[in-house]
Amino acid sequence: MTINTWADLAVAGIGGVWSAAPTPFTDDWKVDTESVKRMVDHHLRLGVRGLFLGGTCGEGPLLPDRERHRLVQAVVEHGRGRLVVAVQVTDNSALRILDNIQGARDDGADIAVIAPPYFMSNMNPQTLQDLYVQAIRESALPVGIYDRGTYSPILIPESVLAVAYREENVALVKDSSGQPRRRDVALAARAARPELRLLDGDEFHCVEYLQAGYDGLLLGGGVFNGYLAGKIIAAVKAGDIALAEQLQDRMNRMMWDVYGGKNIACWLAGLKKLLVAMGIFRTWKNIPGYGLTDECRQAIERVLVEDREVLLP
Repeated sequence: MTINTWADLAVAGIGGVWSAAPTPFTDDWKVDTESVKRMVDHHLRLGVRGLFLGGTCGEGPLLPDRERHRLVQAVVEHGRGRLVVAVQVTDNSALRILDNIQGARDDGADIAVIAPPYFMSNMNPQTLQDLYVQAIRESALPVGIYDRGTYSPILIPESVLAVAYREENVALVKDSSGQPRRRDVALAARAARPELRLLDGDEFHCVEYLQAGYDGLLLGGGVFNGYLAGKIIAAVKAGDIALAEQLQDRMNRMMWDVYGGKNIACWLAGLKKLLVAMGIFRTWKNIPGYGLTDECRQAIERVLVEDREVLLP
């Protein structure tokens, strides 16, 4: 589906579980389009509503432009409107962001997602605000704002987020900051703009964000924990917080096993190795060069046995 209006967004039903999808590679570092098709089908099996492509988990900032376009086009073609498709378009100036947005639109994406720039000269709150506002207002697509908080080299001030979130072309927020004050900024913007959708990107603390009023979850592990995440949303909606916390504890244990423990030692390698074992990806190649420890391999094997009913529902 191509989303151009708020009516389109309402029909798409932004909310629920989203996945910050990983990117599968062939042995020669091309986007593996056959694995992309299996990944799309698997997300649908898990009940995922939307895919965020080229984000942190998707290695977007590290992909050549041609491969990012190949990824988006493959997802759009195989998804056939069954998933909302958002693409990260982050860059170091509004002009470059707008150029990336036009490319994403041409590829068939529904939403363009802006995270903090990677580098910026003359950086101050006003120039950051100007960058966001220009990119949002001139965007050829509805916009999502990805707040990485202090996990980003450039920290976007809360005052800039407050302005950006109130722009009428902003459709959603992915809040991965893990900071209550920044969550409050998002909730205040949604109170002023009820159509704004807030998605929690802090996958180890889903319950508290849902209790605070967030509309859904946008998870880096959504490709394997999306079904369980949907159960967490349902439990919170039903008022069964004890069950929601039990499900969160299970999801956290799964993620620590797959990612290489609480220090996330294997992260992308562990995530992709799991998908190889599930028959979705063909390689676990990742551009940052994460490796696999023996402990991580053993933990993944344990997850495949103990959590099969939520991995492959």
